[in-house]
Amino acid sequence: MISITTRHYAESNYARLTQHGLSPLLARIYAARDVTDPKQLDAELAALLPIAQLKNAEAMAVQLADAIAAQQRLLIVADYDADGATACAVGLRALREFGAIVDFLVPNRFEYGYGLTPEIVRLAAQKKTEEMKPDVIITVDNGIASHAGVDEAHRLGMRVFVTDHHLPAATLPDADVIVNPNQPGCAFPSKNIAGVGVMFYVMLALRAELRRRGAFAGKTEPNLAKLLDIVALGTVADVVKLDDNNRILVRQGLARIRAGQACAGILALYQITGREPQRASTWDMGFMLGPRLNAAGRLDDMSLGIALLTTDDADHAAQLAHTLDELNRTRREIEAGMQESALERLDQITVDERFALSLFDPTWHQGVIGILASRLKEKFHRPVITFAQSNDDELKGSGRSIPGFHLRDALDLVAKRHPDLLKKFGGHAMAAGVTIALDDLAQFETAFECVAHEWLTPALLARTIETDGGLPIADADLDTAQALARQVWGQGFPEPQFLDQFQVANQRIVGEKHTKLSLLRDGRQFEAMLFFRAETLPNTIQAVYRLDVNEYKGVRSVQLILQHWEAA
Repeated sequence: MISITTRHYAESNYARLTQHGLSPLLARIYAARDVTDPKQLDAELAALLPIAQLKNAEAMAVQLADAIAAQQRLLIVADYDADGATACAVGLRALREFGAIVDFLVPNRFEYGYGLTPEIVRLAAQKKTEEMKPDVIITVDNGIASHAGVDEAHRLGMRVFVTDHHLPAATLPDADVIVNPNQPGCAFPSKNIAGVGVMFYVMLALRAELRRRGAFAGKTEPNLAKLLDIVALGTVADVVKLDDNNRILVRQGLARIRAGQACAGILALYQITGREPQRASTWDMGFMLGPRLNAAGRLDDMSLGIALLTTDDADHAAQLAHTLDELNRTRREIEAGMQESALERLDQITVDERFALSLFDPTWHQGVIGILASRLKEKFHRPVITFAQSNDDELKGSGRSIPGFHLRDALDLVAKRHPDLLKKFGGHAMAAGVTIALDDLAQFETAFECVAHEWLTPALLARTIETDGGLPIADADLDTAQALARQVWGQGFPEPQFLDQFQVANQRIVGEKHTKLSLLRDGRQFEAMLFFRAETLPNTIQAVYRLDVNEYKGVRSVQLILQHWEAA
């Protein structure tokens, strides 16, 4: 059962926005997304939150500047997903421009797991010659839960600077300095900033510190804005909430890509996917570029992705993008097989009676279980954790959740009720990871289902499509479509979609899997597309749709993209 609802908004916010000159339609859309002041829509870099509000960013900048001045060796230890890769690339590019001696290490997820573990610290020390042994380890997109790893680094004579955005445990690791907006005492309003955003802020703070020391006297100061295409990609690919600050970062990054100022790696990804950088969007980053970057960490080595984002050689970037594209094709094939086996398993149980799903198959690939969990969550609208075997007696799980069920907090409650059940866990409200013993799977499934029963209700388990209501026919035009296309939409700031009734004047199947339509409403005809669904629609439908700008032979027109339809 699918319920279609209309987003609510405060009339006072709507009135305030119209008083500042926004059209009634845009005022309604933005008010429903908690925009109370047009200044929240400001996309200029000057509107970014101040560096000083991010706890320890300036303190870390001072220590980094000291390390650069002393020519100490820096090593970035990155996470193996797109956020970690982009954060690493931002750090490498900026630090090298600042004159730092810097290298990176991205652990193989299948050998070393997640975070700054003692094994990874020892690898960092062993893989370098004694002359190149790091003096400072800088974590990006990880480290906030790496107590043992930090202690091991100190034992081996290395300092640790943690940059992360994940939720901390009850205690923090004993790092030399920690920058994380979610650590206690941090007043930074954007708790949703991605790991790459945190690293970008630290580099801004470092540039300011170096400027105070006169490091740029007589030479051109590094322009960190040129890193914003990478920042935007990591922010969107990590599916963090696009709050006011994140939207500025993403919009500025998109502007650079559209202006032809992207790095060679991102341009190569656009070329391999057949997308046009001049029309760059968050959709490209979330569904085309991001998955290819993530494919490296899922199946191979994220060093490929970091190399792509740090090279300035277009030919080398093209080769790396081709390799990532091939990995992504392989990932899709593996995922399809895993999804088929998961659905066969679920056919044997009554999913409607379950509040959560925990699934394991010994043939599943550890690097793809996160995507599988996401697909199953979308299909069944329940929290899902899928497990793969990491060694003879251990399972690693990746989970995805639905609104109203904080996944990391749920795992925390399971851990408190069953102290020896979870070996490791961490994450966010909507995504988390967990490690358990192979023999404890049944116990975990029962414990997780118990929490889901307590926290979820049948209403929360019902699939809901939120819309912005009906679109006035006067606003259903190219100007409105282009105005909406200029905004940054994504997680937590959803693209507007509308609900109206149409007559189906014409329909045909194109590309064997899409439906092309001509729809009539109030005497006007609209071209429309229903993607990845080859269906025959009735004469009259109620449709949830979004406005799109279609460009053909240089001519732009408005097009409707159907998201859902029902017989009227």
